[in-house]
Amino acid sequence: MKYAQYVFLALLFSAVEYSLAQTCTVESFSVKDNFDPKRYAGKWYALAKKDPEGLFLQDNISAEYSIEEDGTMTASSKGRVKLFGFWVICADMAAQYTVPDPTTPAKMYMTYQGLASYLSSGGDNYWVIDTDYDNYAITYACRSLKEDGSCDDGYSLIFSRNPHGLPPAIQRILRQKQEEICMSGQFQPVLQSGTFSDLNALD
Repeated sequence: MKYAQYVFLALLFSAVEYSLAQTCTVESFSVKDNFDPKRYAGKWYALAKKDPEGLFLQDNISAEYSIEEDGTMTASSKGRVKLFGFWVICADMAAQYTVPDPTTPAKMYMTYQGLASYLSSGGDNYWVIDTDYDNYAITYACRSLKEDGSCDDGYSLIFSRNPHGLPPAIQRILRQKQEEICMSGQFQPVLQSGTFSDLNALD
């Protein structure tokens, strides 16, 4: 009888571990349905972030999104970045977005360029996990995958139209979204205009 119980528990634990692994598979992450870039356009302020490995914007991060005549979305981003571990400078970045699969417009590919020789350039996925267009947005990118399909090096930003924070009801939505992309507890607040927004509750 005890042997049967042990077998049952072992199978149960295996099923739970498999389920957890599946939920962190990047391709299983949900993105914003029927994403509308025209409604997304305009200025956003980063209030919290989960950094990737290496150099990344530090604080006072904002992004202005525009829609070109051909429908392409572009952005100009600003923020402070620390170079060589001590030199903090203002960084200006430009980005252009393409949609590999028109049936999933919220899954974009971002090509970015630093507007100074010491800033990096390259490309990343840019997924809009969720947004209500008027108040908040949460984006996600995975730079490299593990063999099991989960993310080995990824980052995420929480944006707001208001640089001073978000109401509790929206913070609850964002906490849920952080769990869904397997980044719960990994976000740090972003300094905006000299004051920290009240997003510690999101960690």
